[in-house]
Amino acid sequence: MHIIRTLLKRVTTSTDPRKKQGDEGEEAAARHLSRNGLKILVRQYRCKLGEIDLVAREGDTLVFVEVKTRATKDFGDPSDAVTPEKQRHISRVALDYLRRLHNPEIPVRFDIVEVLMSGDNMECNHIPNAFGLSEPYIY
Repeated sequence: MHIIRTLLKRVTTSTDPRKKQGDEGEEAAARHLSRNGLKILVRQYRCKLGEIDLVAREGDTLVFVEVKTRATKDFGDPSDAVTPEKQRHISRVALDYLRRLHNPEIPVRFDIVEVLMSGDNMECNHIPNAFGLSEPYIY
């Protein structure tokens, strides 16, 4: 597994502390991915099944990105929070997104971006192909 790291400046966007942290993390993740060659297509894709933080494209591959933002690693890596249950949830939402595009014949992958906050800085760790489409789903 290849991890790409970047240090970015923090940007403030919301007043609710948890929402603010999450929004800042998603913004940092989007900038990080863009700087590393991915094109951000959708931020916070929502449907009745839930939300995917970012949808991007890298070459011919459609990339569904889960962003996990934390202030510390006291409770493990942020990616540890992407449990099998969360992966199934993301898979269902991704399939909804693909259905809305009329199920294009395109490769897909699921990435995680960990965002660690430290003062005014954020460190992004991109984990490409962090998990596959959950069972029993197929595409």
